[in-house]
Amino acid sequence: MGTGMLALLAIVPIISVFLFLVILRWPAKRAMPIALIVTAVMSSVVWQVPVNEIGAAALKGVISALEVGVIVFGAILLLNMLKESGAVHTIRHGFTSITPDRRIQAIIICWLFGSFIEGAAGWGSPAAVVAPLLVAIGFPAMAAVMVALIIQSTPVSFGAVGTPILIGVGTGLKDAPLVNEHIANLGVTYDQYLVGIGGQVAIFHGIVGTFIPLFLAAMLTKFFGPNKSFKEGLQVWKFAIFAGVVFAVPYALVANLLGPEFPSMIGGLVGLAIVIPAAKSGFLMPKTTWDFAPASEWEKGWTGSLYISNEKPRRSISMISAWMPYVLVALFLVATRVKFLPFAEWIQSVVISIENVFGTEMVISSKPLNIPGVVFIAVAVIVFFMHKMKMNEAKKAVGDSFKTVSSAMAALLFSVPMVQVFINTGVNESGFLSMPLVLAEGISSVFGDNWPLAAPTVGAIGAFVAGSNTISNMMFSLFQFGVAENIGAVPAVIVALQAIGGAAGNMICVHNVVAASAAAGLVGNEGTIIRKTLIPTAFYVIFGGGVGYITLHGLGFNPGTIVVALVAVAIVTAIIAGRKQENAGQNIKKSA
Repeated sequence: MGTGMLALLAIVPIISVFLFLVILRWPAKRAMPIALIVTAVMSSVVWQVPVNEIGAAALKGVISALEVGVIVFGAILLLNMLKESGAVHTIRHGFTSITPDRRIQAIIICWLFGSFIEGAAGWGSPAAVVAPLLVAIGFPAMAAVMVALIIQSTPVSFGAVGTPILIGVGTGLKDAPLVNEHIANLGVTYDQYLVGIGGQVAIFHGIVGTFIPLFLAAMLTKFFGPNKSFKEGLQVWKFAIFAGVVFAVPYALVANLLGPEFPSMIGGLVGLAIVIPAAKSGFLMPKTTWDFAPASEWEKGWTGSLYISNEKPRRSISMISAWMPYVLVALFLVATRVKFLPFAEWIQSVVISIENVFGTEMVISSKPLNIPGVVFIAVAVIVFFMHKMKMNEAKKAVGDSFKTVSSAMAALLFSVPMVQVFINTGVNESGFLSMPLVLAEGISSVFGDNWPLAAPTVGAIGAFVAGSNTISNMMFSLFQFGVAENIGAVPAVIVALQAIGGAAGNMICVHNVVAASAAAGLVGNEGTIIRKTLIPTAFYVIFGGGVGYITLHGLGFNPGTIVVALVAVAIVTAIIAGRKQENAGQNIKKSA
């Protein structure tokens, strides 16, 4: 069977997900079981994967789904404990004191705080933490989920203390003869080469990611504003680009000077330290303040089961005490993941492992204490004592959290196994490569020497189906390296493009969407959310591909320059439109 036909067959599982979830807008708990069946049938009939291998892969997916469930439960439990204690009321007023502008609030909480959480924890934790926090301060649940997912891009490559680079790319390229020969010719060690790739990834992300806060604000006002206008979001262009730069510069410097472990964490912290005082002082702030329409006017489907009352709580929680749980989350995540501290080694040593699953060579292992949700749960327990809560308040928080998670697990228990079956089709009796690699080969045969433009898209597809930038990098890094060698491109640049695409794909990956939606109390609208986050994902992979092409071939009349020029024109046009909208709004305000 030819590569083209195999590639068409390999894309069937992905098309099934888009058809049921995005086009037909079925809820994930209904769409993903069918997608799992489609994937299993394709694996068995076309790839001739033995039934026990399919079963082992599916079981591995179930275990991974349970781990994601722990993250979602922990994030929701922490928020519910803060809600019951009255801390959320304090947090809400704290953000109002910085600025009542929802666009700026979203940038600070998602782009900066979310990036720090991503750098420390990974696993899709930022969206699960940030989305319910936004609901708590007055965002519609669907808006909260959308903006929380949009920042699951730039910081992701260095999430969980650099895991997508160190483990993803590192495992994908390690010990391959082609790679070893190339590194020997360069005269560097493997670790030095890996750090170099990480530095290139950060530069690409820094260029593209600088505009993500602006994208976030424009998407927020377009889909959830009273006037449904991109222009109202674009009014904050000065502040948004400022927030993008103060994150991206330290982020790229750390990646290139210190390595892949801390760029997202340090970028997020530096950004918070600069942006919050700037917002309070009015620096580069928009002339008008933007807010959602009253909740009574919100469209059906915007809200979910997570409800935060605006009534004054029975106890008064200070600002420091209200924020201390999130500070503890950050500290515990860092302390349990940084290698030079003793906690990380102990936590990593606790492993539950099942070997030879169903008579296969599949090994399923889990490090339960390393799941970020465990930290969230531990901090939720601390909140009980810190905020002097009553037992009935804690019971209500736990009960509400279990109800929310149970609704999400129906989708997760099918979506993650579907991914594992898709990924593990390389063990077969047909002699074919795995479905992801066949699909990647099919795309590369179409693009040829223009591969740099497509390399990020392959990474994004990998993250979409695998639910992980790390797994996408594991699957495709060596493939991308080989394509680079074939077309005479610099392999490190092509692998870096793979990594930024893999990070961008987290915006649309099903289990991230399910987890964030569940955390915000919004289950059943996953397809609608993916429709929206496809827009910034497309921007990311197109812009990233163009920048990568120019890096390899320079400026000139070539596809990369054309792509970047078109993106630049679009950005400048958007900024001009935002300025006009801001001036018009200011004139109306003056005349009134």
